[in-house]
Amino acid sequence: MNDTRPCPCCAEEIPATAVRCRYCRSRLGSLDPERWQRNHPERRLGGVAAAVAHGMAFPIGAVRLAFLVLTFVHLVGVVLYLALWAIIPFAPGSESLLEQGIRQARALLRGLFGAPPADPDRGPGPGASPIVPGGPVA
Repeated sequence: MNDTRPCPCCAEEIPATAVRCRYCRSRLGSLDPERWQRNHPERRLGGVAAAVAHGMAFPIGAVRLAFLVLTFVHLVGVVLYLALWAIIPFAPGSESLLEQGIRQARALLRGLFGAPPADPDRGPGPGASPIVPGGPVA
């Protein structure tokens, strides 16, 4: 299948799956959340550099070098790497470590207090009086 499309910037024919135009090097797509995953064949330590490189269409060596250089600036590289390691899921469709931790904390709170915490999308929790604009203040 030789599916091609014109580049929106230079109008050259490029593969339909291309992330960057090989002629003008312009970025073609938005940041796709499915591409942000740590389970790439090029992963070394935690897969964060590979995830960033694939998600942003940068060379993986440049991303690793950037983490290394940022490490010498008040350990920003290490902090950023660990934060992204917690945020980026390991495989597509799976939960990140941060999402797993939030889910477990909610389950723990439900177990400790017996009632689910108030969800802002569903309104106040059970037994709470609704707030009426212009009503009396208790």
